[in-house]
Amino acid sequence: MQQHQLKGSLMLFFCALIWGLAFVAQSVGADHVGAFTFNGLRSLIGAVFLIPCVAFFDRLAGRPFSIWGTDNKTEQQDLITGGIVCGIVLTIASTLQQIGIGHTTVGKAGFITTLYIVIVPLFGLIVHKTVTKLQWLSVFIAAVGMYFICITENFSVNYGDMIILACACFFALHIITIERFSVLVDGVRMSLLQFAVCGILSLPAIFFYEMPSWEALDQAWLPILYAGIMSCGIAYTLQILGQKYVNVILASIILSMESVFSVFAGWLLLGEQLSLREIGGCVLVFAAILLAQMPPKQQ
Repeated sequence: MQQHQLKGSLMLFFCALIWGLAFVAQSVGADHVGAFTFNGLRSLIGAVFLIPCVAFFDRLAGRPFSIWGTDNKTEQQDLITGGIVCGIVLTIASTLQQIGIGHTTVGKAGFITTLYIVIVPLFGLIVHKTVTKLQWLSVFIAAVGMYFICITENFSVNYGDMIILACACFFALHIITIERFSVLVDGVRMSLLQFAVCGILSLPAIFFYEMPSWEALDQAWLPILYAGIMSCGIAYTLQILGQKYVNVILASIILSMESVFSVFAGWLLLGEQLSLREIGGCVLVFAAILLAQMPPKQQ
């Protein structure tokens, strides 16, 4: 049992590492192509990459490959609905993130994005879910951390940070949407479909709004490829496999390490620096993230 948990924890660790490095790829990509171009192309690459992954899992299960995975019409409809809804929300979230990361540092973007873990319980109030005292405390600590990250000493607000905060809200909504449909359908297939939807929805904006030049695409192809194969394809698969062996609380804590990896990646690869004020805010946000994962006390 412990061996399985260690294996699952390592999978989630590498998933968080890949996602943390992906912030660098997104930042570099934002210097050359627009948000719809970057996310549209990486989503389509991720969808194509997941096709052999689905085939591999079907083979492990001893069944023939099928894009639907079932002959049940209701399950097929749930898969289509879940993929489309998740794809729409993911398009909004990832586009906001890509726009915002072009106006802030990789490290701050990583910490602000990971606030989705704190925001999810608040969205749960809409469907009458209980928010614990620890979760409310985590929201307060996160708010203080966000103040130090986003508000400068002369009380000006960083535009990019606010866009990333909006993106965190949509990623929280994305998590809730996935929770709704993942119990009904195959997770990897739904991921494949949502990436396909995200890519298709981005195409009109690419051709009619951004129209990247071949020179720009030549400069951005490596970050797009990394984000498509590593972030969308491999990391998501590692998350699916890892969470089979690790409980959801430990899994969330390990995955939230992407925010820490994003800071180190920004410093190591891009030479980005955070002020002491911003570092203090990141520490508070990470503390809030960990606090939000603690189970409530049993009565």
